[in-house]
Parts: sequence; structure tokens; C-alpha cells
Amino acid sequence: MPVTFHADDIENAIDTLAQAIRLRHPSEPLTLIGIRSRGDEVAERLCTRLAEDDREIHLGILDISLYRDDFGHLRENPKLQGSEIDVPLDDATVILVDDVLFTGRTIRAALDALSDYGRPSKVELAVLIDRGHREMPISADFIGISLATERLDHVMVSLENTDGKDQIELIPHS
Repeated sequence: MPVTFHADDIENAIDTLAQAIRLRHPSEPLTLIGIRSRGDEVAERLCTRLAEDDREIHLGILDISLYRDDFGHLRENPKLQGSEIDVPLDDATVILVDDVLFTGRTIRAALDALSDYGRPSKVELAVLIDRGHREMPISADFIGISLATERLDHVMVSLENTDGKDQIELIPHS
């Protein structure tokens, strides 16, 4: 039976992420880099929350399409959207943001792509959902929702600006 999380659950998860980031980084300048697609929308929402603190905060978007190790995805989704990083990353504190952390392969690709833009002093990871089942030694520093899933379950994230609604569905493998 599917489990559904709604808009208020997503907003609570964003608040959880923002609060954890505030605790670790109370006043220092931050650069949030959202991974296309949906990680960028999570990063935008986080940026809005953190901007309430009257701090220096920058937002960028990272397209990892050409850095992935599963090039077959380009046949299914050949649209390259490009990255938008307009701030120097050298010596910056960067928080990489994604919607779902699963195997770790997306984050590995994002770290490779990020290195083309400079050498941050620190890179941390914030994810809306951590569902487990890593294939690489990657873990999130900030987690909005932790889900206990089976390897073959599906976690479908829909976000307002990208999909027209805020919803997360955990669909168990039959």
C-alpha cells in the first residue's frame, strides 16, 4: 500500500533542513547548489528560509547529466538544461541539495561536476529524503525525512514549481 506525504510534510522537512543548517552554520555565508531536477527547487525553498536570518546566501543550480555513470538516461531524457552557478566557489562553504538520496551515484556525479566550478573549503549534503541503500560511501549531513524502504520500492517526489503539486509517494515493490 502506497504511503503519501503531502505539502505540509514537505514544508516541515524543509524547516527541519533549515534549522539543522542554522545550527551548524549560525552566521557564515553559504552557497546552496541544487541538483537538477527537483534538488534545485528544494534548494530555492531552503534559500528562502535561510535568507530570513539576514545572512549572505547564494543559490546555484547544477546539471549533472554529462557526469552520470548511466548515460542511458540521456536517451530517455536528452534535454540538457545547463548549470547556473554565478558565484565563485573557491573557499566557499557549499551545501549541495537534492530531493532523494538513494544509491549515492547522483551525488558522486554532482561532486565531479562541482569541481569544474572551483574548490570549496567545504561541501556538505542536504537532502529532502534519505531512503537508504547506498552503493557508494556517501551520507547526508542534513536530512528532512528518513524513509525506511526496500531496495526495489519507488519514491516519487512531486514539487509545486516542477510538477504542479507537493507530494511524496512511497510505492512498495509488488
